[in-house]
Amino acid sequence: MTWIDLGILIIKCIVLSLAATTIFAYFTLFERRTLARLQNRVGPNRAGPGGFLQPLADAVKLFFKEDVTPLLADRWVYLVSPAFALIPAIIIWATIPVGMWPDGQGGNWLQLAEINVGVLYLLAVTSVGVYGIAIAGWASNNKYSMLGGIRASAQVISYELALGLTVLGAVMQAQSFSTAEIVERQMHMWNIVPQFLGFVVFIIAATAEVVRAPFDLVEAEQELVGGYNTEYSSMKFALFFMSEYVKLVAMNAIAVTLFLGGWQFPGLQALTQFTTQQYGAMIGNAVLGLTSLGAFLLKVLLLSFVSVWIRATLPRVRYDQLMNLGWKVLLPLALINVAVTAVVNVLLPDSPTIAALIGLVAGIIILAVAAIIGRPGKEKRTVTLVEIGAS
Repeated sequence: MTWIDLGILIIKCIVLSLAATTIFAYFTLFERRTLARLQNRVGPNRAGPGGFLQPLADAVKLFFKEDVTPLLADRWVYLVSPAFALIPAIIIWATIPVGMWPDGQGGNWLQLAEINVGVLYLLAVTSVGVYGIAIAGWASNNKYSMLGGIRASAQVISYELALGLTVLGAVMQAQSFSTAEIVERQMHMWNIVPQFLGFVVFIIAATAEVVRAPFDLVEAEQELVGGYNTEYSSMKFALFFMSEYVKLVAMNAIAVTLFLGGWQFPGLQALTQFTTQQYGAMIGNAVLGLTSLGAFLLKVLLLSFVSVWIRATLPRVRYDQLMNLGWKVLLPLALINVAVTAVVNVLLPDSPTIAALIGLVAGIIILAVAAIIGRPGKEKRTVTLVEIGAS
């Protein structure tokens, strides 16, 4: 690696970090405005035109808030916990191809690092993020924070299994661990067709993985005051807040990469060929890069809207319901998805379209059966009502 290559790599790292934090800032505005719209109330609309400067106002407010450290907290662990939560959320983006802009040397300007085990890297980094929450709850020397940290550990362990198995289904479909190659294999058909069951399980498991509503049991205000971040204030609290949103957008980006074709979009290749023939390879590559980046961000925005929609619609589940869903529903469904993928791909190796349609139909049927079987019944009344007669 030359000094020029090293400089380019450093610049790409800085741009990626700044882009991730900027996306976080304006995702909070997008969420607050969308929630207000869905719940028929007024969202932030005072700071800047249409509330556009509200994220900046929030950052200034948090920066100047008093920074309090509990006297009996484990000081050094307490201080580094926000970094343990935020850094994994940012470095998730390293192997995600957010577009395709050829650099002329077989590389891609819009992907920081292309490694042949990119999917394993994503699984490893998403698993590490829980350490920040767990040690924050322990170091705060607060019973509510400790309970939030323990809940986070149990929740992530439970849903990591189903999440990993759904990713395995996408890997089996593409026959590669490389994220770039998985996207390339979806040029003609996105993985959501043969892996519809895996996609649904992935979205549910990813929502629980980033402790978002209705699975935000680690923060449950009615039970734990604020959960693992109860004792954090000022910018340390902001870093936890930032890590949650950055990881949410990153998980949506992973879902787009594995199941929704990544930066692929119908007509993109034809547009690139036409532009290259008319204006040359440099302009053609630029058009490909910008349009593919736009297509990728549009898909991520769609999934992010679904995440906000779920938060606005569904109430928080009980903790026993959370565990039952992870172990008794999502894990068996993910195992069934892996088995169906293996059988269909072995029996129909030369008919990918037929195999994909069979996978789609099988996934819909399995989800329907699971919904019918797992439908909660009427709870038996355990309290005996006593009528008091008139005296």
